[in-house]
Amino acid sequence: MIQKLTEKIRKTNAPVVVGLDPMLDYIPGYITEKAYQEFGETLEGAAEAIWQFNKEIIDNIWDLVPAVKPQIAMYEQFGLEGLKVFKKTLDYCKEKDLVVIGDIKRGDIGSTSKAYAVGHLGKVQVGGKSYAGFDEDFATVNPYFGTDGIKPFIDICRQEKKGIFILVKTSNPSSGEFQDRLADGRPLYEIVGEKVAEWGESCMGDSYSYVGAVVGATYPEMGKVLRRIMPKAYILVPGYGAQGGKGEDLVDFFNEDGLGAVVNSSRGIIAAYKQEKYAKFGDLHFGEAARAAVEDMRDDIMSALNRRG
Repeated sequence: MIQKLTEKIRKTNAPVVVGLDPMLDYIPGYITEKAYQEFGETLEGAAEAIWQFNKEIIDNIWDLVPAVKPQIAMYEQFGLEGLKVFKKTLDYCKEKDLVVIGDIKRGDIGSTSKAYAVGHLGKVQVGGKSYAGFDEDFATVNPYFGTDGIKPFIDICRQEKKGIFILVKTSNPSSGEFQDRLADGRPLYEIVGEKVAEWGESCMGDSYSYVGAVVGATYPEMGKVLRRIMPKAYILVPGYGAQGGKGEDLVDFFNEDGLGAVVNSSRGIIAAYKQEKYAKFGDLHFGEAARAAVEDMRDDIMSALNRRG
């Protein structure tokens, strides 16, 4: 799957991930009103609104980007109805041949991590048959449990030719409370980065590992250091746009070949129609606003990389 991600980045010339992280207040009123008319102001009604919103976004961006990243919490808040839409969204993205990164941030003791890995990336055995559960292509993983929590995911990645992105330096403001703490005189995120490189050596694709890292766009200097520490790991870079990251901040997340990183934007794309820059599209054409935002993001990143080159 890491080869597919690389090939699609080359094909689209867009190292961009669209975060499918819908909130009800992102959704135009005419969509929620129609869903509530059909299903009432219920969890099912909310889920239907989210599905219609997601579908319109996907229909407008699928040919521009290599990958999408649904954040499972945005769906879990609506209970089982939300999880049904999460799965429905994953399947629809796969129909469009998009690489799907499940932003699930799982990690636990070995047996529990194995169950998470099976549920999201692998297949569960039921009698004499096996079934893929959510069936994402990649998943985000929390490394706090160490190798016990990571190895089950790597084992499944080898079996299924899928991948993971391990949290190394996250984009949120308080990430430094733990991630920047010194251990043996070095920031903890550097030590985690070294473990990512080590774990990745055992699970290689052609040029890059199936084991990648999450490093926030809001910390470009740390990204530069971590790029050197993890030369064969793809870096998933959240924090572009709404959180302050921009193309010129991101060049050092990439290797000299222009690959090795993929940049996520969520509300900056899916709720673009609410921004002054894209207000001309209006509520009715929110999908077209999302497409325009993707094109602008792609151009910003690629122009920055070209200036470096």
